[in-house]
Amino acid sequence: MRTATYFFIFLNLSLAVFEEPAVYPLPFLVTSLVEVLCLLVFFGRLTHFAKVTLRNVFWKDTKNICIMVAILLSLTDLAIYGVLRIYNVRSIRWSRIVRPIFLINFAESRQIRRAFRSIRNTLPEITYVFLLFMFSLLMFSLMALKLFGERNLQTAEGLPYFRNYLEIVFDLYVLVTTANSPDVMMPAFDFSSWYALFFIAFVIVNTYIFMSLFLAVVYNNYKKHLKVMFGGVNCD
Repeated sequence: MRTATYFFIFLNLSLAVFEEPAVYPLPFLVTSLVEVLCLLVFFGRLTHFAKVTLRNVFWKDTKNICIMVAILLSLTDLAIYGVLRIYNVRSIRWSRIVRPIFLINFAESRQIRRAFRSIRNTLPEITYVFLLFMFSLLMFSLMALKLFGERNLQTAEGLPYFRNYLEIVFDLYVLVTTANSPDVMMPAFDFSSWYALFFIAFVIVNTYIFMSLFLAVVYNNYKKHLKVMFGGVNCD
């Protein structure tokens, strides 16, 4: 039963690869039939839980309620999408976002729920580090606007360079990942090589210090919650 449940969960999640917009598109009838089959299996598994569980216990379990709601939402969305498709009305399968609920809430996914619960408990504790990082990013963006915004610099494509605050925030956010390095700094460097000091300071503070601090906080808190969840077992 566990293997069959995991198989149909995987099959249900993999439909995103074949549904429009898709990497390997299949006819709507094929994907809809596969999804209905998966939902029937999930409903049958839920019915099996109800047969072997006391009624008051079954209805008090939020996992079962989540599965039932996810099945109803998926069927409703599938029916609406099919009707709109008949009348050539373009729509979006909004129920795709509920598919991971099946992976988390079935009884066979106890370890996944534990990992998910640890992540959920870790998020509030990393909020302060994230807010500090965002404050640093916003301050550096403001400095960049003051340094480069009034010098009429242009990018290699001839576009205005660092004159819009929101675009500066986005460009510097990408620079934290070094994905646009050194392209983002070249117009300023061509104007004056001293401006390289600004970008060096930004990378040191945000990429090397804040990202390392962020990773350390996430790791330590996640490990702490795992130890509590497993009763003090060493999680290293």
